[in-house]
Amino acid sequence: MPVTAHATAVPAWVLKFMDAIDTLEFDDGFAPLTEASDMFFGTEHLHGVEAIKAFFVKIDAPLNITHEVLEYWAAGDGVHLLRGEATMAKKSAPDRMVRAPFMHIFYLDQEEPVRIRTLRITAGPLETDVVM
Repeated sequence: MPVTAHATAVPAWVLKFMDAIDTLEFDDGFAPLTEASDMFFGTEHLHGVEAIKAFFVKIDAPLNITHEVLEYWAAGDGVHLLRGEATMAKKSAPDRMVRAPFMHIFYLDQEEPVRIRTLRITAGPLETDVVM
């Protein structure tokens, strides 16, 4: 029997997760990640919550960035899909803002409390010269 995703309200844990990426204040927002979590961001593969935090600090600290969730779906077996847009600018050039689409696919180990086994992120296209 095929699994079908259905649109659903964005869970509070997802909004906290996105806010943590924007503010780089990881406490509550990154609670669903563990030392066993894997994240794939483009060609990067990171293992464990501390490596994932360090990656976001590396790519987001030079930026003013805001992630907006546009759509959210839940499917069977702990698979959740998120489509959004990020608005960003270098802190050194805050008036040169760009928007980039992104997708997150969360594979959850458990729903309550939420624990993320794997997170896959795609982002772009992006005017990289503006933000890198």
